Amino acid sequence: MLSLVGVALGAGGSLFGQYLVSRTNARQLDAQEWAAHRAELKEVILKFLGVAAQISKTSAADSRIGATDGVSDRIVDDLWLAQAEIDLAARTEPLRGATYRYALRLAATVRGEAVDVEALREAQVHFMDAAYDDLWPSQRRSAGRTNAP
Repeated sequence: MLSLVGVALGAGGSLFGQYLVSRTNARQLDAQEWAAHRAELKEVILKFLGVAAQISKTSAADSRIGATDGVSDRIVDDLWLAQAEIDLAARTEPLRGATYRYALRLAATVRGEAVDVEALREAQVHFMDAAYDDLWPSQRRSAGRTNAP
């Protein structure tokens, strides 16, 4: 009888050990997948910000960028491509929406439309907050943020 109890305890301990190992492996796999996704998202966010910086530099040098200019067409194409990449990689809808609204304002800048500088800055802030929240969801940057300049 004692040997039967010993076998049962040994089998139970073995199953519990296998459960702990599989749970640890699942957590490690989740962490690796999350890190890979974060790296991909970071890459497309930086690409988008690079295009945005290029537009800002160009618009600062020339207050009215012509829509018929081939360079302007390429910049707008790059902008919307970068926006689409974020749309595909983002895990949250706020990031997708903020990216689209910021891209819309940037595209208007390239087309030479009168763009409210404050509205453009606000779109940029919303984009950055949404990007931060998507990259680090447990560390809310925008939750404690005030609207102070």
